[in-house]
Amino acid sequence: MTIEQKLSMALSYKGISQSELARRINTTPQNLNQKVKRNTLTKEELEQIAEILGGTWRAEFVFDDGTAI
Repeated sequence: MTIEQKLSMALSYKGISQSELARRINTTPQNLNQKVKRNTLTKEELEQIAEILGGTWRAEFVFDDGTAI
């Protein structure tokens, strides 16, 4: 599964749009979309995204209830 697919599933799971996520990480939706499409999100960015979503990043999103995406 690609990072793009994992991120999409994690956002859906948490009920947050990619545009809202972009706002929360202080970037534009266009910039975030390009990083996702090009698969250029850094480990630090993925960790920040996971934290914002209420999970952790371990090459996957892991939530408090044990759900891993």
